[in-house]
Amino acid sequence: MATAVMVFTRDLRVRDNPALAAAVDDGDQVVPLFVLDDAVLATSHGRPNRLGFLLESLVDLDASLRGLGGALVVRRGAWVDQVLAVAHQVEAETIHLADDVSALARRRLDLLVVGAANDGIEVHAHPGITVVPAGEVVPKTAPKAAAPGVVAPPPSRFDEYKVFTPYHRAWLAHQWRDVVPTPATIDLPDIEPGSVPALAELTTEERSPDVIAGGEAEATARLKTWASVSLRDYDTNHDDLAGDLTSRISADLHLGCLSPLEVATRLRTRDGGAPFVRQLCWRDFYHQILAARPDAAHGDYRSRGDRWNQDDVELQAWKDGRTGYPIVDAGMRQLRREGFMHNRARMVVASFLVKDLYLDWRHGAAHFMDLLVDGDLANNQLNWQWVAGTGTDTNAHRVFNPLRQAERFDPQGTYIRRYVTELEGLSPTETHDPPPDVRDERGYPAPIVDHAEAVAAYRSRRD
Repeated sequence: MATAVMVFTRDLRVRDNPALAAAVDDGDQVVPLFVLDDAVLATSHGRPNRLGFLLESLVDLDASLRGLGGALVVRRGAWVDQVLAVAHQVEAETIHLADDVSALARRRLDLLVVGAANDGIEVHAHPGITVVPAGEVVPKTAPKAAAPGVVAPPPSRFDEYKVFTPYHRAWLAHQWRDVVPTPATIDLPDIEPGSVPALAELTTEERSPDVIAGGEAEATARLKTWASVSLRDYDTNHDDLAGDLTSRISADLHLGCLSPLEVATRLRTRDGGAPFVRQLCWRDFYHQILAARPDAAHGDYRSRGDRWNQDDVELQAWKDGRTGYPIVDAGMRQLRREGFMHNRARMVVASFLVKDLYLDWRHGAAHFMDLLVDGDLANNQLNWQWVAGTGTDTNAHRVFNPLRQAERFDPQGTYIRRYVTELEGLSPTETHDPPPDVRDERGYPAPIVDHAEAVAAYRSRRD
């Protein structure tokens, strides 16, 4: 009787899961496995907002697998060692998992392939993390990465698209894979499943008070509700800060509670679907950048030779939402309260950090990764670099004026007052830029820098 091990990573779902479907096809019995990797738990991925969402998603995944006749086998330790230990225990012939793009994911896969080969076990990596796998859409003269189902070559073996627009055209023209059916049944061999630990067993820190719930069931309901109400007008309304009309599925996509391919396939032809699916293309674009250039997670994709300021006081004021710029402070306080920030606000607060304060984008990226439920290495780091001007678009003079952004995208000040409670009851004009006496009376700080002067100083460095 053939046995396969299916290792879940960032594909915590049973719908449209190529690795799970392949494991079921490959083995009479299947071990659905998730390993709580100590190396990952020690990083920002082990922070409570994202960790809590992960654990909820694993509980939901276990319920889905049990509904199919199986169960989720949970282990903790060194990822490669635990996967191989389970494979040996059940005498598996194959191991299946979703391919991923980070340096850590590549290193784990390479070590797993070597370790499994020593025991005659085949390892198969499958698509599922993105709509189109990294390296499958490349410039015409560049070699492609390996085909799905085959362990991919080192990321440096393919040349990435460095500009979004031509990538978007090629991505839309590319033949996407078909959505994979959910397995009808899963036959689990004789193995102790273990259990999903409680958050308190892994960390003493608490989550933000208003984080969303994790899991495929929650994600599916969230997307269905949003698409029925807001998809049609997405292109018009997605920047409306007060309206909060974005899909809120970024965390679901990050941990694969939703299939990016299934989402894109189902929504692309609906009214409003094209601009929404374009955002999924941006996600794929950054994943293929990180696959080819894993160093971009921590270093400039295109360095400009910045000599960043060092000011711990200003950095802490930014983190705490005490800059004196209401739209910036609202975004930062939303992040602390919800483990989420509206995308328009993300651009505004990022611009303020790297342009007004001229502080290193890595400080901002690290703070986001500490708190964001959707903290995705490719999206987070490369979006920060887009704002900083060190990424794929090196526009050094892109600056978001916080007052103008507030007036345009939160004209009534509703978003600001939702999070900056010191400003409750003020008129829109006073909300956007409170007078000095109002600030003093309400305990709200004066602007930490003068925007015009700060931007002039920033631009003088670039000229």
